[in-house]
Amino acid sequence: MAARRLVPLLDRVLVQRLEPPTKSIGGVLLPESSQSKLNEGVVVAVGPGRRDKDGALLPMGVKPNDKVLLPQYGGNEVTINDEDFVLFRDEDILGVLAEK
Repeated sequence: MAARRLVPLLDRVLVQRLEPPTKSIGGVLLPESSQSKLNEGVVVAVGPGRRDKDGALLPMGVKPNDKVLLPQYGGNEVTINDEDFVLFRDEDILGVLAEK
């Protein structure tokens, strides 16, 4: 994956948004106009974290391959080798979606 070469700085997190489904559960093809942008993504890379006022490194809340819940707006869109990614700050990510 090309994005593995990009290492985010400070408390930045590189996320690849999940694609919305193109078929319904019953197998009906969904038109593009009814497909909305999902607020879920997979963490591709994380920065080392930010430092507090004393210079201590604050740990990141996510790690690569975590499935996360994203805000509807925000982030910086990045395209690497025709793949779309979004850079968020660690504090902007709403939560980690846990597998059952």
